[in-house]
Formats: sequence, structure tokens, C-alpha cells
Amino acid sequence: MRSLSDHMASYGAYHRDPRNRATHYVGVPLIIFAVLLALSVPRWQGLTPAMGLVAICGLYYLMLDLRLGLAMVVPALLLLWGADALAGAAPLVTWGVFAVAFLGGWAIQLLGHRIEGNRPALLDNLFQTVVSPIFLLAEAAFALGMRDELRKQVASRLRMGDFAGAGRG
Repeated sequence: MRSLSDHMASYGAYHRDPRNRATHYVGVPLIIFAVLLALSVPRWQGLTPAMGLVAICGLYYLMLDLRLGLAMVVPALLLLWGADALAGAAPLVTWGVFAVAFLGGWAIQLLGHRIEGNRPALLDNLFQTVVSPIFLLAEAAFALGMRDELRKQVASRLRMGDFAGAGRG
């Protein structure tokens, strides 16, 4: 299994412009909410596929980094709670919100990539969609002066060119 710093350096190579990263702080949660909303509609004895997805991703984040994985619990559960609550609304409302959140989230992110002049990381590796939430949380931690050792590891990998050229083109 690749380390969190490996994932972050790979993802970071596609997201060097702060304006692009800023669009992801809006777009990624919108897309996650939309996916959780769609996966909250089917139910079996009170359980939904959205709950399973959050559990699987949560376990993966904990394996990558215990502290950041634990910190991911709060936003993940808030998004899951909101999606679960809205999934019980009239179908027109549920699927209308899904469409706006999903398409809007992608549009915002694609705008960021257009500004940076870089293509989305998921075009080269679809798994980057799983990495993006913990990347954003780690970036927020860095901005707050936390997780300095991880920040240095990621910065070193990016400077060394381990992922040079990724996303350009």
C-alpha cells in the first residue's frame, strides 16, 4: 500500500495552483455529497450503500494516517447524515439536488483545472477520487501549522520530481 505522502505528492502534482485547490474545497464535498445522496436512496433494513462506502473509505483513511483518518470522521458523517436525510425527500427533490451537486461540483473543479492549465488527476488514475478528500484535509492541517513532517515529505517528493510531469498536457 502506498503511503499518504506518496498519494499526496501524486495528487499534488496536479494541484499546484492555490486557485485550483480552492475550487476543490467546494467541488469535492459537493461531489461526495451527491454520491452519498444517490447511495442513500436504496435501503435494506435501515442500511444503505452510502454507509458502506463511508465505512470502507474511513478504514482506508485510518490505515493511511490515524490522526487524519480520525479527523475525516466528522466531515464524512456530516455529509452522510445530510445525504441520508435528503434521500427520504420526494424523488424530484432528491434527484434534483443530486444533479445540481454532482454537476456543479465537477464544473467547479474543472474550472480550477482550466485556471491551472492542468488536467484532472483522475484521468490518469481513477483512485485519485478516493485520495482527494484526505488530501484536502491534510492541506488544511498544513495551513493551520499542523502535520509539518508530512508536509515536508510531500514537498520533498514534489521537488525531487518523483511525479514530475504528472498532469501536464
